Amino acid sequence: MDRYAVVGNPVAHSKSPEIHAAFARETGQQLVYERLLAPLDDFVGVTERFFAAGGRGLNVTVPFKGEAFQWVDEHDEFAGSAGTVNTIVPVADGFRGYNTDGLGLVRDLAANLRIDLAGRRILMLGAGGAVAGVIGPLLGCAPQRIDVVNRTHARAVTLTERFEDPRLQACALTDVAAAGYDLVINGTAAGLGGDRPILPDTAVRGAAVYDMAYGQAAKPFLGWARDAGAHSVHDGIGMLVEQAAEAFFRWRQVRPQTRDVIAQMAGPP
Repeated sequence: MDRYAVVGNPVAHSKSPEIHAAFARETGQQLVYERLLAPLDDFVGVTERFFAAGGRGLNVTVPFKGEAFQWVDEHDEFAGSAGTVNTIVPVADGFRGYNTDGLGLVRDLAANLRIDLAGRRILMLGAGGAVAGVIGPLLGCAPQRIDVVNRTHARAVTLTERFEDPRLQACALTDVAAAGYDLVINGTAAGLGGDRPILPDTAVRGAAVYDMAYGQAAKPFLGWARDAGAHSVHDGIGMLVEQAAEAFFRWRQVRPQTRDVIAQMAGPP
């Protein structure tokens, strides 16, 4: 039976096996999907042994997405611009790396949450690998602009310069208060541990607010945004399922339906 896995450290918390098992049942595909805990200094060894034993595809989670980018032989456009890989597919002449995070985000926003991105003003909080992975697909949805704000402004500048798109700009915290955003996306751990988000309340007032984290990890930031006057708040469980569906399609050439799986993963309201 075809074997797939997610590799990370830690990885026990990953919902990917349950998600891909649901996709396999829905589409009638025969496969197994497991978790691989890789030592922090042996991502390459674990990955090479997995494929040498006949593995057909691999998902990559923290902290190995950058290392996966270096390991694969070629990249899709989104992995190339982000410098990170979360899906590895064997190809005729080696391994191809994909970044499906951004596609998962925009599909959740547009298809599931009915948030139109065209012509919108978007504020992105964070400038790390998670944010880099979604910028390309967001730009592909024709927003009016995307402002990136980060505690360390220089990191935001470095990220935005990588894409060379005038709609994407690093923004100082002092400039976001009255900017009037339609959508605010959190790509950091802001709010965890009781820390107050770095944004002023006015940055989210009247906006749709989305946290790329999900479940308990998203509650502090979304709770703050709701209290600050956000129009609506959403966690990233749909993004998780949608990016997995894109990986499943890359491996099996079958695109699963996601709505029931998202509801299942979200659990009771």
